[in-house]
Amino acid sequence: MSAMEHKVLLETRAWVQRVVIGLNLCPFAKAPQARGRVRYALSEATDEDGLLSALAHELQRLASTPEAELETTLLVHPQVLGGFEAYNQFLDLADEAVQALGLEGVLQVASFHPDYCFAGTEPGDVGNATNRSPYPLLHLLRESSISRAVEAGDVAQRIIEANQATLQRLGPQGLALLREQCRADAWPGDAAS
Repeated sequence: MSAMEHKVLLETRAWVQRVVIGLNLCPFAKAPQARGRVRYALSEATDEDGLLSALAHELQRLASTPEAELETTLLVHPQVLGGFEAYNQFLDLADEAVQALGLEGVLQVASFHPDYCFAGTEPGDVGNATNRSPYPLLHLLRESSISRAVEAGDVAQRIIEANQATLQRLGPQGLALLREQCRADAWPGDAAS
C-alpha cells in the first residue's frame, strides 16, 4: 500500500473517530471501533466493474468472518464514483451484488460520499453531513447489527433528530473545522493543501 493510500485510510479512520463517533451521529459505531471489529478496506478500482469486484470480495469476506472478529467493513474507493449522481446510481448495483451473492437479509450496504445529498434537500443543507465522508465509501453492515439497534425502540427517529440538532449547532464552519482536523490527522503538515 502506498503512502497516499495509507493516508486515505487514516483520514477515513479519523472521520469515523471525530465525526461519526465524536459527534455521536451513529451511537452504534463506538463499540465495534473500540473492539477492533471494523475493517477499513481500500479499493484501487478506477471503474465500476473494478469496484463491483472489490465489493463482492468484501461482502464475502464479511459474511464468512465471525461477527466476534469482524462486525462491519468500510470499503473506501477514492478513484471511482467521485460524482454523487454516479455514486448514487451505483448503489442499485451494490444491492444487486448483495442479492446475487445470496446475502440479502444477511448484509446490506449503506452509503457515504463527500457530496452526499438526501432526496428533497439542497446540497448545502447541513443535514447531509450525516452521510458525508472524506472519500466515497460503501459501508457493509450485518443485518443482525441493525436488528439489535431497531429492537431498542424508536431509535432511528431519535438519532435523526439528535443528529440534526448537533449539525445545526455546529453549522458549516464547525463541520469544515472537523474536516480539516480529520485531514490533519492523516496528512500532518499538509492539511491546508
